[in-house]
This record gives sequence, C-alpha cells and structure tokens, in this order.
Amino acid sequence: MPSSRIRDRISQLAFAAASTLALLETSAAFASQGPGGGPGSASNFTQLAMAILVYGTSALVVGAGLIGAARRRWH
Repeated sequence: MPSSRIRDRISQLAFAAASTLALLETSAAFASQGPGGGPGSASNFTQLAMAILVYGTSALVVGAGLIGAARRRWH
C-alpha cells in the first residue's frame, strides 16, 4: 500500500504546483465594463481593487490547498 500512498501524494503535489504556476503565469486583471473581454473604462483604482480581489482570493484558495496537502502529508 505505500506505493499507492506515494502516488497520491505526488499527484496532490503536482496539482498544487500546477495551480501555483498557473496563477504566476496569468496576466494582469483588468476591470471590464460591458460584455467585451478587453480592458474597460474603469478607473485605475477600480482596476487595482479588482486585481487585488481576484489575485488575493486565488492566493487564499491555493494557499489553503497547499496547507491542507501539507497537513495530510505529515499526519
């Protein structure tokens, strides 16, 4: 059974690493108004606030996942 346990840990670590790299590779978040995908006419402050919300929330989710994986690894 240890080999399946090791495979599970490796897959969890790979998923966490891939998620972290995906977050690091993303471009800046822009505030968009309307249905278009490009940057809208929102102010710089609004764009900054939205970027903080988006990336902050993403960082919290990834951080919680990494902490959970680490706790399972040592217990």
